[in-house]
Amino acid sequence: MLLELHHIEKRYGGVAALADGNLAVEPGEVHLLLGENGAGKSTLMKIIAGIVERDAGQMMWQGREVHLKTPSEAAAIGISMVHQESLLAPHLTVAENLYLGREERLPFGWVRRSRMMDAASRLIAEHGFPLRAEWRVEKLTPAGKQLVEICRAILHGSSLVIFDEPTSSLSGSEAAEVFRIVRTLRERKVGVIYITHRLDELESVGDRVTILRDGRTVHTGPLADLTTDGIIRHMVGREVSAMYQRTSLPPGEERLRVEHLTRKGELSDICFSLRAGEIVGMAGLIGAGRTELCRALFGVDPIDTGGIWMGGRQMSIGSPKEAVKAGLALVTEDRQITGLVLRLPIAHNITLAGVKSISRFGFLNGSAQNAAAEDFIGRLRIRAASPWQLAGRLSGGNQQKVVIAKWLFRQAQVFLFDEPTRGIDVGAKVEVFNLMDELAREGAAILMVSSEMAELLQVADRILVMREGRITGELPGRTTQEEIMRYAALETQPVSEERP
Repeated sequence: MLLELHHIEKRYGGVAALADGNLAVEPGEVHLLLGENGAGKSTLMKIIAGIVERDAGQMMWQGREVHLKTPSEAAAIGISMVHQESLLAPHLTVAENLYLGREERLPFGWVRRSRMMDAASRLIAEHGFPLRAEWRVEKLTPAGKQLVEICRAILHGSSLVIFDEPTSSLSGSEAAEVFRIVRTLRERKVGVIYITHRLDELESVGDRVTILRDGRTVHTGPLADLTTDGIIRHMVGREVSAMYQRTSLPPGEERLRVEHLTRKGELSDICFSLRAGEIVGMAGLIGAGRTELCRALFGVDPIDTGGIWMGGRQMSIGSPKEAVKAGLALVTEDRQITGLVLRLPIAHNITLAGVKSISRFGFLNGSAQNAAAEDFIGRLRIRAASPWQLAGRLSGGNQQKVVIAKWLFRQAQVFLFDEPTRGIDVGAKVEVFNLMDELAREGAAILMVSSEMAELLQVADRILVMREGRITGELPGRTTQEEIMRYAALETQPVSEERP
């Protein structure tokens, strides 16, 4: 056996991240690790990768017990991890990131840059990645950064590679390349631990599966022995029949109207409206312009022409501050970078957009802040030790709830959700959907951007489809994935003058 974990425990303050974690991986096996956010998957992987130390339990590596205290110690014995959130050095090139800490040097310490660039270029070309060795990482998309992480793990010839949500920000073709890399590693007898929330991709990569729930291993066995319904039942502790199904509401008054919005090179002649009680889906392939539209509406990026109306009044939104004042809320695609301040407590994050409401004469009312945070932690069922736990210590699903709580506290009326379920599990997705439905029933209007067409079909009252910066179609919420793809991938007549 390559790796064995027995009864692993880890606590953070009063919260048990792991109570009984068990896992075994053989050489040449792709072992799927599944579970809800907060189930303990990331903590277990960080223990294997030497990022955190376990409190109890046993870790065996090739038959010998090991205590890894740093990632360097893990790398030295052949363990590497491809992180979901990039840990690259943004100011360095792709090649420099690949060889960071392992540079080939000349006498007197000079780095052999040309050889490093050539080797990195060969590796990139071998796998057909859309990268260049000389590109700076800070200029890459999230998908590009993920590919650099994968290249680095391959380059250093690890015996065990941990993939943490490797396809969460990748297109279909890029995800297929990841699957091919995983199969190649398996053929080379490399062990792979593969974490994913995309249940539709399990059969493309997996051999065996381990499922965690509430910090405990609840199932281990061959993937072929489980149905999708069985996997979800183990993950969330209930039958699939109890999962989410939204009932639409009759739309109310118009909350937001966008007319002929254009931003050169990104958006062209965008027209649509949102009404109270509505959840409008926004579909499209990567690069279609959906995130760019959210940024423009929220005042992050300036628009060239066109107008935005809220509550029947034309608005001039030139900055996020003006957008917030107008009643707009943006739940961003990357909650850790643009949604939260990870080093601040939950209470500070929840009240961040509405500090004036709990301040007097320039002084913050700490008791009011604590009461507000306690209220939203209870209402949104945020799993945390206290309102003063750092936001960075929460699971992905709970972090997303804190972002939503921030805008609920601000009492926003129009919500822009950009990939709200990215990187969160089935159970947490249902809770996010329920929160969105609750917002709609209270009179908010919601625009939901998602790359998961099945989610849009579950949640949306109607669906707008974008392609190359234009809205190319408007469909009812109960349409088909095939119809969405027809507008997302094929040349169609842009929808610029229609009103819902």
